[in-house]
Amino acid sequence: FTRVWIPDQDEVWKAAEITRDYKEGDVVLHLQLEDGTPLEYQVGPKSNALPFLRNPDILVGENDLTALSYLHEPAVLHNLRVRFLESNNIYTYCGIVLVAINPYEQLQIYGEEVITAYNGQNMGDMDPHIFAVAEEAYKQMIRDEKNQSIIVSGESGAGKTVSAKYAMRYFATVGGSSSDANVEEKVLASNPIMEVRVWTETEMMRRNISLWICFYADDTAIGNAKTTRNDNSSRFGKYIQIVFSKHYHIIGANMRTYLLEKSRVVFQLCASASLPEFKELSLSELTSDHLTDFMFGCWRADQVGIKESSQSGIFKIMASILHLGNVEIISERDGESCHRNDVHLQHFCRLLGVELKQMDHWLCHRKLATASETYVKTMSCKQANNARDALAKHIYARLFDWIVGHINKALQTSSKQHSFIGVLDIYGFETFEVNSFEQFCINYANEKLQQQFNSVSSAEPTRSQRSLDRVSHLPPSAPCPQHVFKLEQDEYMKENIPWTLIDFYDNQPCIDLIEARLGILDLLDEECKVRTYFFSRF
Repeated sequence: FTRVWIPDQDEVWKAAEITRDYKEGDVVLHLQLEDGTPLEYQVGPKSNALPFLRNPDILVGENDLTALSYLHEPAVLHNLRVRFLESNNIYTYCGIVLVAINPYEQLQIYGEEVITAYNGQNMGDMDPHIFAVAEEAYKQMIRDEKNQSIIVSGESGAGKTVSAKYAMRYFATVGGSSSDANVEEKVLASNPIMEVRVWTETEMMRRNISLWICFYADDTAIGNAKTTRNDNSSRFGKYIQIVFSKHYHIIGANMRTYLLEKSRVVFQLCASASLPEFKELSLSELTSDHLTDFMFGCWRADQVGIKESSQSGIFKIMASILHLGNVEIISERDGESCHRNDVHLQHFCRLLGVELKQMDHWLCHRKLATASETYVKTMSCKQANNARDALAKHIYARLFDWIVGHINKALQTSSKQHSFIGVLDIYGFETFEVNSFEQFCINYANEKLQQQFNSVSSAEPTRSQRSLDRVSHLPPSAPCPQHVFKLEQDEYMKENIPWTLIDFYDNQPCIDLIEARLGILDLLDEECKVRTYFFSRF
């Protein structure tokens, strides 16, 4: 019997067999599910399309999706499921793309012995692994003397940041500095500050990392926040260039960040600092309604260029943001003015060294300048709350930029750069019933990146059904990924190789809806120009 896949509301796809011959024009397919249940499946232009064909059992579990006879959504999902559940493999190739399933646990497949095993191997010689992608980038940089890039994308919680971390660890191991400067350790040491912890406690002891600040509850860091899908989600995009000498040793690095999401600073966050050394911060357990579970990381101050005095200042600024979020602004009777009477405002002013009287005044007033005069106007309670939140977000953003700048300063090199490998860790997409403008921009950026991947393979899981991390190694000289699959088909046709052209999904209409003339961005711009602007309409 012919075996097929049919859509299922609960399981997404179900396996079935066709029990009777199908003739063109028939409106019913007679199927039998794997549990023996018979099913009459409606087909036709007004109902369902013909179901997808299943791959032979001998091909199921292939480590490269392009080896499958049928490459469509159910085939991809089933192959990944079999590899993950039956073979405990989280990695699968799809041509030049590495697909990773987040196991949500630590796996013992990233040790130095594994790095040694992949070092010098070709990408297809061993099982799929992030180290194989990293090795391919490193090897092509040496062989072709051209800069390389690794792009990591996927939805929130898919494991993008961890994949980028292990790629960096691979380069730090195989391209370690030849001097005593230990530049590669500086590169790795920057990661916990901006992202997640790189080292285990044993490694921390071995590396003599003495500063471990558990400022908040979970293993999160500056720039990270808790989301509906991920307790430690990167809320910014990060691109790191790892710089190599002519002998292909790491001599430095440079980090660029994109679109820091600041909105969660003022609506989601909570924190505590109960250790004695944080007594001056005036933070008791869970004192704030406004900060997310958030951990300020671990690092050696001398490695990333942040002195102890500066670290103390960072903690004070973070604590001041917490206190500012707790400042209660109370509306007067007329609703057009407000006042404060809050101990958190006192802590805020003390930590930042600003005058309490001035801060108290300007939280509820604003200065308006005209051509002839300047006057002060009282703000309503709602306006004052918005101004307070804007100040908290601005302080947070400036602190974030300051930390990035100091990390880059520590990673700078005076040596001549010969080549580099870039690692792009893009922010993950999420969809809510009500999306903030920042989340909209994050999703828009991911749609643009998704377009680059759409043509790499003939089909991918839909966004609602995949929790995958995709890692792609692309040399800069290579054509854009959106053209890779088209060029591959053209090559088959030139060589007269039997080939069935595949029509694959293009998300260009979605992108046009956002960025084309009179698209969403144009409409938002127009809304901002309206004199009677309302945030709810925006």
